[in-house]
Amino acid sequence: MVDALTVNIYPRLDDLALAAALAASSHLHAILAAQNKAAVILASAASQVKFLEQLASLGGVDWSRVTLFHMDEYLGISAEHAASFRRFMREHVAAKLRPLALHYLEGDALQPIDECDRYTRLLRAQPIDLCCLGIGENGHLAFNDPAVAEFGDSRWVKIVKLDLKCRQQQVGEGAFPHLPAVPQYALTLTIPTLCSAKKVIAVVPENRKAKAVQDALHGAVSPACPASILRRQPQATLFLDADSASLL
Repeated sequence: MVDALTVNIYPRLDDLALAAALAASSHLHAILAAQNKAAVILASAASQVKFLEQLASLGGVDWSRVTLFHMDEYLGISAEHAASFRRFMREHVAAKLRPLALHYLEGDALQPIDECDRYTRLLRAQPIDLCCLGIGENGHLAFNDPAVAEFGDSRWVKIVKLDLKCRQQQVGEGAFPHLPAVPQYALTLTIPTLCSAKKVIAVVPENRKAKAVQDALHGAVSPACPASILRRQPQATLFLDADSASLL
């Protein structure tokens, strides 16, 4: 435990992915046993692929009763762009889980502020039962980079300018060929929206996340490292592998 946050460390990424998938599946089993439907927010990132594969392969969850959301999208990008998070969700989630609904955040909407309002209404239509997220190399949650992260944000969805480290991460992950190709703005669910979920599962593998993990767990709870807010979430569990935990 670090403050209110449960922290689990596994030797390998595959072990981490399976453990996180089992935790998510177990929680959804319990939710669906108690109510007719469930609502889940998922992250769209390279670090989540193994976890999502395990979640899909476990079976047992009646996904036809689950409504899914994703947590961010680049502003102005089409749903067919190779780096689009809508495309990621179609390929890694919708095609494998076949949920009741998957609501897409339209980054290329003609009126992006109206799109934030539309997605907010969808999110607020029911409680969020589960949020599965990652941590960025700059400590961000979704696209809440340090300069724009607000722990007390009154908005559910907002437009943000991405910081340099965040944009460099997108190049490093192969989403874009070079820095000028990375959009400077994005739509993102805010930190209070993510933390409103009944259960939060943070899936954070790889050595490139080690410094952000160290800052989140051993630094101040501050927007300077947005992920540090997880330490105030008793419903949250952080899943690390040996690489991401290497500086602890």
